Amino acid sequence: MAVHQSAHRSSRVHLPPLRGTQAASDPEAGVSAGAGTRSAPPLLLASARVLMGFVFLWAFLDKTFGLGYATASGRGWIDGGSPTEGFLGHVAVGPMESTFHASAGAAWADWLFMLGLLGVGLALTAGVALRLAALAGTLMMGLMWVATWPPAQHLSDGSASMSTNPFADYHLVYAVMLIALAAVAAGDVFGLGRLWARLPVVRDHGWLR
Repeated sequence: MAVHQSAHRSSRVHLPPLRGTQAASDPEAGVSAGAGTRSAPPLLLASARVLMGFVFLWAFLDKTFGLGYATASGRGWIDGGSPTEGFLGHVAVGPMESTFHASAGAAWADWLFMLGLLGVGLALTAGVALRLAALAGTLMMGLMWVATWPPAQHLSDGSASMSTNPFADYHLVYAVMLIALAAVAAGDVFGLGRLWARLPVVRDHGWLR
């Protein structure tokens, strides 16, 4: 009987512990693993925020200075070109086609569009005022979605629209991303979101967060 108990005790001592048992007996390891798991999503969201900010900022810079990408050199805003005339003037489909044509090249449209690009881009890059950025950016993306009007299979002149999806396009993806970044306060990581939130005016007006 004594031998049996000794052998049983010895076998229990030498059995390799299961992963779950080891994690349960080592709370520090569990906390460390959990912290590593939780740190990845904020970093990814912060990276997405900065990239989104660069999308808006680059569009502003290219249209302002004519950097030779979407805007040809010498045709930038500072050269007398219009940031909206090319896009809005060539809208060829959708329920707001005539409205966009009437607005193309107007000074108020140029200023609103460019201030929107700059404001949203700076807010995303810095990680501040993300709720305002989400509101302004979603409005801009919504209008551009209407201008391209993905549901249409044909343009006003009867030619194929070349739309690849009747609903979802990158304008909607950008809008959803903007809302998501604001909802999770993505400016707190690699951004000035925490400092911004401590400002008295921001504490008193949550919509500025």
